[in-house]
Amino acid sequence: MNQNLTNFFLCGSIGWCMEVFWTGLHSLLSGQWTMTGKSSLLMFPIYGCAAIIAPLYARISSLSFVCRGLLYMLGFYMVEFISGSFLREIGICPWDYSAARFQYRGIIRLDYAPLWFAAGLIFEKILTKSA
Repeated sequence: MNQNLTNFFLCGSIGWCMEVFWTGLHSLLSGQWTMTGKSSLLMFPIYGCAAIIAPLYARISSLSFVCRGLLYMLGFYMVEFISGSFLREIGICPWDYSAARFQYRGIIRLDYAPLWFAAGLIFEKILTKSA
């Protein structure tokens, strides 16, 4: 199988797992002892877009991890905003951050910046280790 396609499926799968873990942890912190995590099938291709990190890394590997993490974070925000805007327009956006304090248009949460920063570096580590 083509490496880019393999990376797409890898990132989609990892993203799903990270989201289920995150939402499960959030439910525990909200007092739900079942620790139920959830995601949507729509999230797989969105997380799969993180596969772009592999070829991007070849161009930015000389930058510090802080600069790379910031670039990944901005990329995640861009993908989240574009995909969320599109999905909301057609009435199937699986998330709504409207009630969150640091949200923008209910589509992105600015307080998730450290999570997207770390997620980008995690994806980088996984994608470049298998290369």
